[in-house]
Amino acid sequence: MTEYSKGLEGVIANESALSNVEGKDGRLSYLGYHIDDLVENCCYEEIIYLLHNGKLPTQNELVEFERKIREDRTLPQGVVDFLKAAPKDANPMDVLRTAVSMLGLYDPRVAIGDPDLVKDEDIGLSIVAKTPIIVASYHRFRQGLELPEIREDLNEAAHFLYLMNGGEMPTDRAIRTLDVALTLHADHGMNASTFSARVTIATLSDMYSAVTSAIGTLKGPLHGGANEGVIHMLQEIGELDKVDEYLEGKIARKEKIMGLGHRVYKVLDPRAPHLRKFAVQLTEELGETKWIKMSERIAEVMRERKGLNANVDFYSATVYYSLGIPTDLFTPIFAIARTSGWTAQILEQLRDSRLYRPMTLYTGPTELMPVPPIDKR
Repeated sequence: MTEYSKGLEGVIANESALSNVEGKDGRLSYLGYHIDDLVENCCYEEIIYLLHNGKLPTQNELVEFERKIREDRTLPQGVVDFLKAAPKDANPMDVLRTAVSMLGLYDPRVAIGDPDLVKDEDIGLSIVAKTPIIVASYHRFRQGLELPEIREDLNEAAHFLYLMNGGEMPTDRAIRTLDVALTLHADHGMNASTFSARVTIATLSDMYSAVTSAIGTLKGPLHGGANEGVIHMLQEIGELDKVDEYLEGKIARKEKIMGLGHRVYKVLDPRAPHLRKFAVQLTEELGETKWIKMSERIAEVMRERKGLNANVDFYSATVYYSLGIPTDLFTPIFAIARTSGWTAQILEQLRDSRLYRPMTLYTGPTELMPVPPIDKR
């Protein structure tokens, strides 16, 4: 018998060079680059390249890499037909999960049991390119609207907002804000969805199956759905002068307050200050500062009363809401960003894979019992 750790907490299951989450120090890095420096000096496409290639791109490499992704944005017609036929009130994460799974039906490169890292790298980038199109398409179709023409001259953040806005170009600040949000969510150690992706691909399944597993895992409110909970909380409170009373009630009833604290970070989530800054700038530009002011008061009270810091979900909620993105698309946007990390983690797993087969601590009867005939039970 080995020591039992509920939820695998503290258990090291594999090796990875992709992201280093240093919870005690509140530090996050990708491939040795601090998240602060990456946000300041890189765009999201550079982050995708870094995670997939182990190094930052040169200018020429970035141009070619962007071209490759942008040329792979078009969805198979069968997937488009599904998105148009999907229930208008479906959970967008369910739609995304199903659509990504469907992509595998139209990709002749998919092979089971015989990984080809060159093909799998291309498939991974194809998923990265198509996931934003799936989310934007479903959003437009469920409103009875058409999707604007796919373009190849816009970066990932700009193109997604352009599609969501029905062909209207977003502001530079909106583009930069979403670009930073995608960068901050790209990868984050051995979180639940990344672990599920690696477990799936370790069976020598395929890239689409592994990413589908990850999306299904991210859907849960204890993982990717926290930012939706934050905006619902803000809407429930309603006004800045009602924050304190609301929090006192929550604390007295010992109820969870969304967006505060983190399973790994024991101090400030290093991603939170970046999104806080952009949330402030974006709301000031839009002339609607109520939500960020309420958020700041919640963070202040909870820090003083409970010693809890705001995490990345806390401010991403205000950012997405201010960008005009519907609440039920917050988690799909998380998935859009994390496809870069999931696919990189899947490729890393394939390079030196071992089937995951943990033990379980059996708690049932230890003595075998006779099975009586059905008429004697």
